[in-house]
Amino acid sequence: MDPIPVTNKVSGEPESATNKTLETGAAAVQNLAPVERICAHLNAFHAYADAPSRYVEANHYCSHLNDEVRQCILYDSPTPPARIIGIEYMITPRLFSTLDREEQALWHSHVFEVKSGMLIMPKPALVPEAAWEVAENKEMEQVIKLYGKVYHLWQVDRGDTLPLGEPKLMTSFTKEGQMKGFEEVVGERDRKFGSDWRRKKDVREYIESPEVMGDADVTWKE
Repeated sequence: MDPIPVTNKVSGEPESATNKTLETGAAAVQNLAPVERICAHLNAFHAYADAPSRYVEANHYCSHLNDEVRQCILYDSPTPPARIIGIEYMITPRLFSTLDREEQALWHSHVFEVKSGMLIMPKPALVPEAAWEVAENKEMEQVIKLYGKVYHLWQVDRGDTLPLGEPKLMTSFTKEGQMKGFEEVVGERDRKFGSDWRRKKDVREYIESPEVMGDADVTWKE
């Protein structure tokens, strides 16, 4: 069998009318309860754990499994046609402390993502900025304490036209200087969402930075 080509553009024809009709009909009658539990859209950047100079923007659509576990579907875009590029689980410090060292090494903290303004909860168009900022900060007060385990299935940054190869463990950034071109890249993201990482950084100064536990963020320790 011929190898699947790798290109810089997504291949494939637009979705057919037949598929759209089937989707509409199925959505009208099926129970989509697990997906309907999604309650938050977060946006940030993930680095490859085995090659941290590579990073990818990820739109997280998250739901609460319970009070200690969140689960997120990751997309490359907030608008259709969006590709599912990975999954992330977030857990409380209490659960993280129960993991052995080998398992802890697969998880990352969210402290820098929150405090730097990199992590945002994109604002709906019709919601006033001041009101949304209060809600976003409440979310950040929670996320900053959590530990995440994330795998990307589709390496869109290298132009793959399909999810090729094995899942890739990803991690977050933990300090300034790790993400090359931070101001330019995050600034471009902000322009898409009408956000400003510098303002986010300022208004989150009051959020306390928890101490990172155990062997989280091992990529940056080795």
